[in-house]
Amino acid sequence: MAEVYRIFGAEMSPYSVKVRSYFRYKAIPHQWVLRGAASQAEFEKHAKMPIVPLVVTPDGRGIQDSTPIIDAMEKLYPAPSIHPDDPVANFISALVEEFGDEWGNKWMFHYRWARDVDQISSAGRIARMRGPAASEEQHAALAGQIRARMVDRVWFVGSNETTAPQIEAGFLDMLKLLDAHLATRPYLFGGRPAYGDFGLWGQIYEMWTDPTAGALIGGGAPHVLDWVHRMLWPKAEGAFEAWTALAATLMPILQKQIGAQFMPWTCANEKALAGAHEEFSVTLAGKVWTQKPQKYHARSLAMLRAKYADAADKAALDPVLDAAGCLEGLRG
Repeated sequence: MAEVYRIFGAEMSPYSVKVRSYFRYKAIPHQWVLRGAASQAEFEKHAKMPIVPLVVTPDGRGIQDSTPIIDAMEKLYPAPSIHPDDPVANFISALVEEFGDEWGNKWMFHYRWARDVDQISSAGRIARMRGPAASEEQHAALAGQIRARMVDRVWFVGSNETTAPQIEAGFLDMLKLLDAHLATRPYLFGGRPAYGDFGLWGQIYEMWTDPTAGALIGGGAPHVLDWVHRMLWPKAEGAFEAWTALAATLMPILQKQIGAQFMPWTCANEKALAGAHEEFSVTLAGKVWTQKPQKYHARSLAMLRAKYADAADKAALDPVLDAAGCLEGLRG
């Protein structure tokens, strides 16, 4: 009998569904375990942090944080690889994965908790998952508590009165660019899912399940919608493409989204943490962005820089990163 991994996660966690999609693609035997009252004792036995996803290996080890989970599993299950052979596309995929995890989460969290309709929908779904047997009165009380707590936390991703229009305009621009890129290929880097697909998809899939963002995706981005569905059970439908074939529609995403917004933001966040500042401001695409610094992102940036340091063929990669506005930030 095959050894089975256990994924403790939540359907409304972008990082949980990201890992589940990866396990499905690799056909790694696994069990999806909803984190809740029934599974909490086992979760606490293996988890070092109170976050999902948690993957428990067949020999009883716990692994957390979606990117390290995928990196660890890729060493054990290298085929089919999620890393393009082309060295430029390979690193760009890692860059997109980081962007999805760290900047895409701003879109997801903002849209989920910015409007009444999304707050009611999301809080109600979370409450039902946490208390499936609750009475209607109990469910309403729990949903109200969840809504109040989560709406009060939008500042954590940088969502506020000043940044809200920037977040929404940025997502609408990304949706248009991404739809154009996916019009001629099933996945971001060609005929099979890459590292970057999993990181970006987890956030956009969650947005698709919410009323406001879901309407934007379903009503205006048919190729993104197809990709959202495809990534639930991804499969190889062809080969990875070389950077030269991807550049025409992927470079605008790098320039307008990653180079103009994410990279200056994550570097400013790192600088604010180093200076022990309680708040920082940075100009992104011509507009001032202000928020409290986030500790995890500095560690995440360091991991991305390590991947850049290890990247092969920088002679080909660096001009692409420079044109995208990312090279200086990656060099640190």
